[in-house]
Amino acid sequence: MSDTRTEAKVPGAREADRRGAAAEGGHTHIADGVVAKIAGMAAREIGGVYAMGGGAVRAMGAVRDAVTGGGDRGSVARGVSVEVGERQAAVDIDLVVEYGTAIQDLAAAVRRNVTNAIEKMTGLEVTEINIKVDDIHLPDEDDGEAARGDNGGSDTAPRVQ
Repeated sequence: MSDTRTEAKVPGAREADRRGAAAEGGHTHIADGVVAKIAGMAAREIGGVYAMGGGAVRAMGAVRDAVTGGGDRGSVARGVSVEVGERQAAVDIDLVVEYGTAIQDLAAAVRRNVTNAIEKMTGLEVTEINIKVDDIHLPDEDDGEAARGDNGGSDTAPRVQ
């Protein structure tokens, strides 16, 4: 006996006819925020992405998270803006990259991963992904005490780690 499996196929936006889901009993609307979160998560999966959002966006997000105790709730879509239509989506992403990362290769990998994630999860066709590199994270810019020079006034390594 042959082992055949039938997998339910979710039609993509390009495969649907003009009547779309309405012909099947309803209409599905995917909010911009949902697509932004998918794009943010997919972009962060790529090695070389240090942070998302411009300097002011990151600073305001850090203040908001500190005040509200929000943690990562709002930061998933930080640095991502989307425009969602009935069958297509366009994405703008602001990145901070790690020093030494080939920016063109990183941008191509981010575009590929974000496109795949959005199309797979939503069925929307991604028409464009614009990437803006706002900053480069240098190895000596860590947020720890060493970056601030606050090691008790001495130039030796801290006694406790």
